[in-house]
Amino acid sequence: MAATEVILLQRVDKLGQMGEIVRVKPGFARNYLLPEGRAIRANAHNRERFERERVQLEAQNIKRREEAERLAERVGGMSVVIIRQAGDSGSLYGSVTPRDIAVATTEGGLGVDRQQVQLDNPIKTLGLSEVRVVLHPEVVIRVTVNVARSPEEAERQARGEQVGRDQDGDEDEIEEIETPEPGGFDPIA
Repeated sequence: MAATEVILLQRVDKLGQMGEIVRVKPGFARNYLLPEGRAIRANAHNRERFERERVQLEAQNIKRREEAERLAERVGGMSVVIIRQAGDSGSLYGSVTPRDIAVATTEGGLGVDRQQVQLDNPIKTLGLSEVRVVLHPEVVIRVTVNVARSPEEAERQARGEQVGRDQDGDEDEIEEIETPEPGGFDPIA
């Protein structure tokens, strides 16, 4: 299938910078770049329009990037706590998704959408995790997500204590097997 040419209206990771004309698969252009406003089709009319508006678009992009950089400086090193139920081994009943992280960061004073949270895999265990939040295509911050069963446990994790397994120390105990009484029923025999 033929590739589609588009003009990028902003920087797109692994694709190009603003103003570049790139060839992409038609589905990528139709389903992502065009509806999200990240690109326009590269026909003669749009090329002329882009060249006329290029200075304005670049100025808007610089202004948005500067705002994102100021915000990144203000909330740098942000940490959020998410309380979830988990088993004794530290595995969650469910997982922490980008939506959960977006809600927690918004409550913490940084308004982000779930699309801005970049999470390679859902978080499925208790503990601290680093997550990328894209404030602007050129500005990415790291947010520490502290997943715990309770606020007290979150504080212990933040101090660096190992949390997640049963704290009673029962892991090393071996359960004794009952032996049948002499003359009693023995299913193995």
